[in-house]
Formats: sequence, structure tokens, C-alpha cells
Amino acid sequence: MSELTFFIDNKECKAKKGQTITEAARDNGVYIPTLCDYPGIRPAGTCRICTVKVNGRNMAGCTTPVEEGMIVENKTAELEDMRKAIIEMLFVEGNHMCPTCEKSGNCDLQALGYRYTMMVPRFPYLWPSREIDASMPKIVIDKNRCIQCLRCVRGITTADGKHIFGTLHRGDKTRISADPELVAAMTDEQAQKAMDICPVGAILKREVGFKVPMGKRKYDSAPIGSDIEK
Repeated sequence: MSELTFFIDNKECKAKKGQTITEAARDNGVYIPTLCDYPGIRPAGTCRICTVKVNGRNMAGCTTPVEEGMIVENKTAELEDMRKAIIEMLFVEGNHMCPTCEKSGNCDLQALGYRYTMMVPRFPYLWPSREIDASMPKIVIDKNRCIQCLRCVRGITTADGKHIFGTLHRGDKTRISADPELVAAMTDEQAQKAMDICPVGAILKREVGFKVPMGKRKYDSAPIGSDIEK
């Protein structure tokens, strides 16, 4: 497999042909924040948290393949403020009650809020009225917390490749839904995977709470990205 040379913030990096910028950055110890991207799932570029400048143009790092000699800017003031603005928008357009959420401490959005020192968002809170779907035997979908990253849609399938989750409506009315027959047949393993793959607390496995106690969760002691940055 051929190796490519590229640069992130003037750091010379190596990449395998076909790797995306975020994949190659991780291999080179450079952190690029993501929300919709997830290992093993085809990238979609829906959240734009991973936006970087490639040869002077804004590009989604999770969907842009590395090319020989590519110049990538990652930690500029402009990009970091844009990422913080996106995080703030995701908080204000939903109803995120972190202290009462089962995913607190394991939540990627919450962790990014801490990383970017989000205090008072620059945008007004919308406080939308959204339902909590507790009609399914294995999981609960809290649409107040959903950020529509589509990880569940892309990553949770049946053995024969059918998608258990999908979307309804368009624009700001878009909502995650689940196929009634397929979700009713979910195994415990699929339910746990759906909860784990969700970056927030929108999908929760029923009758399981605080399996990992507060204070010992993924981001309770280590900031997001610290597994990459050394």
C-alpha cells in the first residue's frame, strides 16, 4: 500500500492511500474533533465539526481523502470558533439536560462543550417540544437530545443488512425513527450497540442505568481527544 506525505498545521504527516484526513490525523497523533464520524461506519460529513482548511478551502475532514502534498489547517482561530459555534447551536436547538442524562460523562457533545469552554451560547435557546418514544421493548429514543448525526441510521443494521433506524421529515423537522418490526426484534447486543454508537443520550437501553458510575465514565477524568494528543 503506497504512503502519502501531507501536512497538518505545518507538521509533516504520513497517510495510507485512501485514508481520510481525520483517519490519517489520528494515526499521526493529531486531534480533529468529530461527532457524526464513527469507526467502522462509512463517513457522511453531516455535523461539520471536523471542518478543516485544505489548500485554503473549507472541507469536511471525515470525507476528504488525503492527497500527496496536501496542506491542511486544523487549529486556526477561525476554525476553532466555527466548531464552538456548531456545538453551541446543537445545544440550543435541542433540550440537553446533562445532569439528568444517563450518558453524562460518556457524551461526545458534552465533552466537546467542555473542550471548547462553552459557557453561555451566543444563540438563543429554542426549547423545542419533542417526544420521548418509550414504546419499544429494548430501547428508548429521546428526541430532545438527538443531534441527527445519523450514526444509528448508518451503523445499526440487521443480519441481512436492513437499517433499523431512519429519518422522518426534512429540514428542522427531521426526526430519527425506528422500523417497528425491526426494532421489536432487536437483540440485547444490538440495543447496547445503538446506545453506544449514539454520541449523546438520544438512544438508551431500557432497564439499564448507571452501569458505569459517575466519576468513572469516558470523559470524567480525560478530556475528549486526549487519547490522541500526547
